[in-house]
Amino acid sequence: MLGFWTIALPVAALITVPWALITGNVKPLYRIGMWGAFTGVWLAGVKVKLIGRENLDARATYIFMANHASNIDPPLLLPIIPGRSSVMARHELFNYPILGRAMRIASLVPVNRGNREAGIAAVRAAEQVVHQGLHMTIFVEGGRSFDGKLLPFKKGPFYLAETCQVPVVPITIAGTHYVMPKGRFAVKGGEVVVTFHDPIPASEFGSRDELMEKVRTKINSALPEQYRS
Repeated sequence: MLGFWTIALPVAALITVPWALITGNVKPLYRIGMWGAFTGVWLAGVKVKLIGRENLDARATYIFMANHASNIDPPLLLPIIPGRSSVMARHELFNYPILGRAMRIASLVPVNRGNREAGIAAVRAAEQVVHQGLHMTIFVEGGRSFDGKLLPFKKGPFYLAETCQVPVVPITIAGTHYVMPKGRFAVKGGEVVVTFHDPIPASEFGSRDELMEKVRTKINSALPEQYRS
């Protein structure tokens, strides 16, 4: 997986990044990036089973909120999000010349988890992305779980949903804790089940805490029984 990414993605970026800069069209960059990410996951022997994605409206803009137990979650999840999605990524990644440039062109949002003001700025940047009609995909725990069980959720994603007033789609990722546990570099082949729960419309959010509890309940419900909290 890593060998493929090391060879293929820089070559693809050398073609698609200049094209995006010249034409302003980022779709080829995004599509090749997503193809490369998912192909790497497939080469590692990880099979993905999808549940519920067919129930989403292709014309709608969503905020996707997922659990997070492995480094393989982002390259596995983002390519199967219908349409184009932005995501919050560690600000350090934006310092790499080719990767950082590609991430900015693709409207990804840098976030510094250790800085409260930077976190607020990231939420505001994410709000602008959603208003452009792009999805926003967020790992709501803010970090990876060691044991596959849900960690406490961060408040920023729910502030974003409250401000943007677009439907929230909870996503449960089950199996990545096995194929690539936190703290391990190797990837084991196996099946990962990704469940797209029914969207929660803005009219049913309730308070910020109520929305957080609704999202947590849905994500938790599709985890294997031994990982449910």
